[in-house]
Amino acid sequence: MSYREIILEIKNEIAVLTLNRPDTRNVISSAAMIDEIVEALSALDRDESVKVLVLTGAGSAFSAGGNVKDMANRLGMFAGTADEIAEKYRQGIQRIPRAFYGFHLPVIAAVNGPAIGAGCDLACMCDIRIAGERASFGETFGLLGLVPGDGGAFFLQRIIGFSRASLLTYTCRVIDAKTAERMGLVSEVVPSAELMKRALSIASEITRQPRRTLRMTKRLMQLSRERGLLDVLDLSATFQGVCHHQPEHEKAVNRFLIKDQEK
Repeated sequence: MSYREIILEIKNEIAVLTLNRPDTRNVISSAAMIDEIVEALSALDRDESVKVLVLTGAGSAFSAGGNVKDMANRLGMFAGTADEIAEKYRQGIQRIPRAFYGFHLPVIAAVNGPAIGAGCDLACMCDIRIAGERASFGETFGLLGLVPGDGGAFFLQRIIGFSRASLLTYTCRVIDAKTAERMGLVSEVVPSAELMKRALSIASEITRQPRRTLRMTKRLMQLSRERGLLDVLDLSATFQGVCHHQPEHEKAVNRFLIKDQEK
């Protein structure tokens, strides 16, 4: 598939997906943008050459979320009756969180600028968030008389806890990168010029693992947020049994033993 709304690049087992609508500050509410994000994730999940995804935005913003002009003019997903709009959410922008939730590889958000509304939620759909100094984050739906419509109420509290998520969601406060780091929303803040270099460095560390291992580990990480210890232990045992019979495991053990003998 050729892309117009995004740029997708793959190199050294790392995919980089760039939201490429800087003229709109990378809003993600258009049908074209939604389709391309979902299709790209599906393609990358099937691509055996990819182990990790880095997500970022072109221009000065990560993503401004929904298109406010379209809201004002009742266009696209914001047109129709209440029931029609609800269905457009289900069949439209909510495909993005479903796609990220079903994506089997680690995702790093390289947040280069404002991540507002659905843009903040998009960053929260990722496993790791690295912020440039000019990044900012806001669950600002309420200022437009809206609720988080694409999973923000689900994702944010699982990252920073219920109380802090409530504070940001109810106040619609926009926080800078350093505040986001203190709250645990981002793992690191780096100079803007070094953002992609740092994100790619972390991605490169991740690629040292076999792809199969990464997929299993991500499933365990997800399950651990939803289920009890016994369920996690049971699936861990199943996965570990599979891993012990993979050639990647045998090679890694042999390398370890050789290095140990050389000491």
